Amino acid sequence: MTELKNIDEAWKRVNELRALIEYHSNAYYNADAPEIEDDEYDALMRELRELEELYPDLLDENSPTLKVGGAASGKFAAVAHEVPMQSLQDVFSMEEVAEFCAKFPGEAFVVEKKIDGLSVSLEYTDGILTRGSTRGDGRTGEDITENLLTIASIPHKIDTDAAFLEIRGEVYMPRANFAALNAAQEENGLKTFKNPRNAAAGSLRQKDASITAARGLDIFVFNVQQARGITFATHSESLAFLKQCGFHASPDFAVCGSYEEVAAAIEKIGSERGGLAYDTDGAVVKLNDLKRREEVGVTSKFPKWAVAFKYPPEQKETVLRDIEITVGRTGVLTPTGVFDPVLLAGTSVSRASLHNQDYITQKDIRIGDTVVLRKAGEIIPEVVSVAKHGDGVPYLLPEICPSCGEKVFRLEDEAALRCVNPACPAQLVRNIIHFASRDAMDIEGMGPAVIEQLIARELVHSPADIYQLTVEDIASLDRMGKKSAQNLVNAAEKSKSNPLYRLIFALGIRHIGETASRQLSVQFGSMQALMNASPADFAAMEGFGEIMAESVCDYFSTEHARELIERLAALGVNMEKQPDEDSAAASQTLSGMTFVITGTLEGMTRDEAKALIVANGGKVSGSVSKKTSCLLAGENGGSKLTKAEELGVKVISLDDLQALLSGGAQ
Repeated sequence: MTELKNIDEAWKRVNELRALIEYHSNAYYNADAPEIEDDEYDALMRELRELEELYPDLLDENSPTLKVGGAASGKFAAVAHEVPMQSLQDVFSMEEVAEFCAKFPGEAFVVEKKIDGLSVSLEYTDGILTRGSTRGDGRTGEDITENLLTIASIPHKIDTDAAFLEIRGEVYMPRANFAALNAAQEENGLKTFKNPRNAAAGSLRQKDASITAARGLDIFVFNVQQARGITFATHSESLAFLKQCGFHASPDFAVCGSYEEVAAAIEKIGSERGGLAYDTDGAVVKLNDLKRREEVGVTSKFPKWAVAFKYPPEQKETVLRDIEITVGRTGVLTPTGVFDPVLLAGTSVSRASLHNQDYITQKDIRIGDTVVLRKAGEIIPEVVSVAKHGDGVPYLLPEICPSCGEKVFRLEDEAALRCVNPACPAQLVRNIIHFASRDAMDIEGMGPAVIEQLIARELVHSPADIYQLTVEDIASLDRMGKKSAQNLVNAAEKSKSNPLYRLIFALGIRHIGETASRQLSVQFGSMQALMNASPADFAAMEGFGEIMAESVCDYFSTEHARELIERLAALGVNMEKQPDEDSAAASQTLSGMTFVITGTLEGMTRDEAKALIVANGGKVSGSVSKKTSCLLAGENGGSKLTKAEELGVKVISLDDLQALLSGGAQ
């Protein structure tokens, strides 16, 4: 704990810790996008708890040490938990486990794996699953019944005499499914998930249940919250009952009669956890006797009859042998460290991302160094620090793109080096996939597998080449018959008459999404006028950000971009605004409303959101005041979100904004 001289310093540190914990709790529980590792978060919480114990006058009922998890997001109907879904008291040493066990001499304990997922409640009435909900803040969660029904391991009906059962479980994503999901996200140019827990949480909170169904989620149930018409004497008896009903009950739990047996069970879980098909972030020790649990009771946040032992993150030393550079779909150069293989958290690790030049420089990572590795979130290998320098010199990323040989740039406000050559081979596949995608030119049948084959056979070197493909060219590809080939050629031909905004979006100009593309189409009316526009022309557009303007100017200043447009025009692709684009942009739905935007929006940049609001008659301000109509908040809303809540300003999501534009209630 930080050494403090007096209560004033303690008060200052307590406030700092509470702000940090609230921020990171929101990122973890509500946004499913953690920014620090579990052990770092645990250390913050532990320091705060110790300060509050040392200075009881500083304890506040709103302290994060007294709160459970996150909050209901508003995406789904609220569910009030009749039995609070509490958190567990974390302990970090076997001495603390021994102290816990010593409070209950002669009692039996159950030791279970602490599954790293999203806690949910399942309610069964006369054996039928009638409602499922998230934990939320422990007292109020979200109704996600439809999504939970898509998980194959959750029975829709059970054989029981109980008139009502509420069962608590942990929805998780198996590691293999997580790897496949992230591979697919990367393949489609979408944001990847940091770890299986966040992937599970994000999947379970989808409004479209079909997305949840496709994510391969699973569940382990671990507690009977309440039961009517059936009773249990012990926790282990209730777990056996749940297994008999067809649930995946808490796996391989152990009933222990002493601290020594508890310690052995914890050690066993620790030795096995790296090789499991799912993530665990600790071991839970509970009193087995349910009547004794009632006598022992609970605090406002934790049951007094259980603790969760948190394993320290495993770290190993190894030697960095090389740094390889790959070029991603957006031209970003990513350095990857190549190490002597080392066994870490149950798997052999020989590679890890080094992210960017700032990361390498900050840690002073050099080829030949002995480095300390760990697995972030028990999954993703990362370099913690340099243990010892070898004979290497400070490492600098290359100044030219390893794929195309063009000079690379570090753009303003970016940590990454980027190749901006549109013809870079490493970016070609991703560019073509985007060009043909549904929201762009919408060329049905031209998916990633077809595009990769076309490029591999050197039939396509540019989006324009799509419009010169013949039926014979496409039919020669694997799994493509003549009829499929003809359909694809027809789809390409049809796409030539798309509205101009679709073509603008299809070009893949950085920072220019679909909304901004519509705005550009309406403002300039033709591709030629857009190409000839000056920075001053963009500055005159209300709601069009400086970064977006620079991006468009930079794109059309390249010879490659102009040649591409000339080829597409010559091949008959529409280059003019269509009449209905004007009417689409003339909406005054948000007239008289002032918005402030904060946080990271999913699926849209803040500049795009600003353009969307302005295009529909609204205004966008940079600060929250009493005159603000709505705060459009994404992940990690920060101080603007806090101020909006203090002033009673309505907070909306991107979905809420879309509902407003569709005529929904304000």
